[in-house]
Amino acid sequence: MRINTRLIGGPMDYTPGIFEMDIQKINPKNTSHVNSTLANQLALYVTMYSPLQMAADLPENYERFIDAFQFIKDVAVDWDSSLYLEAEPGEYLTIARKSKGKNEWFVGNVSGEKGHESILDFGFLTTGKKYEATIYADAPDAHYKTNPQAYVIKKLKINNKSKLKQRSAPGGGFAIRIVEL
Repeated sequence: MRINTRLIGGPMDYTPGIFEMDIQKINPKNTSHVNSTLANQLALYVTMYSPLQMAADLPENYERFIDAFQFIKDVAVDWDSSLYLEAEPGEYLTIARKSKGKNEWFVGNVSGEKGHESILDFGFLTTGKKYEATIYADAPDAHYKTNPQAYVIKKLKINNKSKLKQRSAPGGGFAIRIVEL
């Protein structure tokens, strides 16, 4: 019997944030493909805990998607609280994390090959406070194989009674930054 002991001693260095999924564009001899959408890559900053985060792609790839890169600039690396909102092994995972020392939250969702539709309940937010959520999500036509760089960014006003239905494409996800107004 094999026992998985990965991360038992603490967090590891993980390198999310790949915006160019077709590796052949960088190295013509390498036909590899990153099997995720751009929104999924943003969500990994929340779903994979590591206080040693980095931006793992080439600067010119970030320049092409500078509005999405804003999430990488904003996301915290250490947390006061982590809440696991939903999970099905091999299918999807949604986590909310509160920034260390701030009233700022981040939510990340990563989904497998089938995609997923989440119904988020923001009951973890402080009662009586108002927030702005910036959502970085898969576009309706996003797919990890055929259209991995299709994403949308929208802003919503929310509070602790708000609910949000959010779709993740196959191999996709979403990342949300929540700041108090």
